[in-house]
Amino acid sequence: MTETKVEVESPADPRTLCNPPQDNRQKLDPMGTHRELEESLLLLADVALAPPCGRDASCSCLEVRQAGLGLQCSQQQLQGFLKKVEHLRDCLVGRNSHLEKQALAAAVTTLLYTCQPFFRRLESTARSPASKPSHLSAEVCSKLLDFSQQLCERLEQLLLTFARYGILSVDEAEADSVSHFCIGRCRLGRLKLTIFRYCKPTPYLSQVDTGLYKRMRWNVERLPTDADGDEEEESDRHTDYFFLCCEDLPNQSDQGALRVWSIGQWVQLDPDPQTDDLYDWILCDVPRGDFQKLLCLGCTEPSSCSATDVLQQVLLQRRSE
Repeated sequence: MTETKVEVESPADPRTLCNPPQDNRQKLDPMGTHRELEESLLLLADVALAPPCGRDASCSCLEVRQAGLGLQCSQQQLQGFLKKVEHLRDCLVGRNSHLEKQALAAAVTTLLYTCQPFFRRLESTARSPASKPSHLSAEVCSKLLDFSQQLCERLEQLLLTFARYGILSVDEAEADSVSHFCIGRCRLGRLKLTIFRYCKPTPYLSQVDTGLYKRMRWNVERLPTDADGDEEEESDRHTDYFFLCCEDLPNQSDQGALRVWSIGQWVQLDPDPQTDDLYDWILCDVPRGDFQKLLCLGCTEPSSCSATDVLQQVLLQRRSE
């Protein structure tokens, strides 16, 4: 009798469920080195063919070429992140066990953290006057912000899809929820903006129904300087909180409520911001605050990019007053 061998395939490692093996042949592709060399030669050619108008003309041509390459690199990075988003969606549809559910939830949170440096670079390059190269045109800055907007929307859709499947929660009241995520940081002089996006309209206060729902939050850290122009200690810094909120108002035309969008500032009520009693903060489960409306944006929800543009203008106007 002939002995038959049966090979049993070992179960897949859950850590690799959402990270398919890559083809090692890509690493050995000689075309990658060839393309890098070609781009370097083209960059040098631009400088060599610059009109003989002095050193400034050559530098300007070189800077424009570098800006184009930087934009192309950012677009390639964006496409890489979007492919990861699509891959996680495919993994969600094909999941088979509870173990895969845990691996998928971990993969999503990892992707959010992985995208943060990319968001910071896009927002900082396009918005921060100090870090914005002088040769970047308004068109290039607009494209960088468009990349940020695209990735923000796709990540938001991914989180909402995972929430519908019960993989994770976007309810801020739950401790382990993913109700919002960071989408960049920029500097405006002595102001440092950190931008957050909520996956869906979320109650302004978790324990009190105010009728307001927050969609975005900006942490605006003010960095004071001493007489010598050096930044002061970390404890001397102050942070204000601004929100993009919506509220449903009665419609006189009897067609239901009218949703209105506005930008406002958090005003601390409880605990008293002027108190020095530490126990007031310890005994307070959830701080309460008011919404000081600064600007009404109408009935159309603004994108995260355009809302940040509006807040940036408000902050710059305040600084000039």
